Amino acid sequence: MEIKKVAKGEFVQKPDELKHKIIHVVTGLLRMYLVDDDGKEHIYMFAPEGWTLSDFAAIAESKKSIFYIDAIENSQIEIITKGVDEKIPRTLDEYTDQTIEMMGRRIATLQNRVVMLLSFSALDRYKQFIATYPDIVNRVPQRMIASYLGITPQALSKIRGQKNTKR
Repeated sequence: MEIKKVAKGEFVQKPDELKHKIIHVVTGLLRMYLVDDDGKEHIYMFAPEGWTLSDFAAIAESKKSIFYIDAIENSQIEIITKGVDEKIPRTLDEYTDQTIEMMGRRIATLQNRVVMLLSFSALDRYKQFIATYPDIVNRVPQRMIASYLGITPQALSKIRGQKNTKR
């Protein structure tokens, strides 16, 4: 494991790297995203303190990652690096209780995100974002939150205005 300090805006991972990274955020805030053929960013997830992120699908399938990971704030991270051809543990005996708990939380977050994207209104997606990331709403630019929600920054501004007038 490597402990590293990364500056705001610094990349931790870029697509097509041959080494997979499992990143645990000690302090700061990271984001994981992809860029489509039109150059538009699509934020997959945010990772504040205590969160772990990686392209687990790429690791499991021994493929190159499709994601960028960069720092939104100055951060301290722990990195475990695996080569594309290296094996990850295949039995529960090889995992620690902490790893199993972390993976369970990550799977639950992803399941909730898929349900949100498939069936929630934009307002409900914003409410779910706040519930999932209560400590980062004011740490992330509005355009990044909009990207995560799959809406425009203008639509997010309107939703925030509606939410504030209903209080």
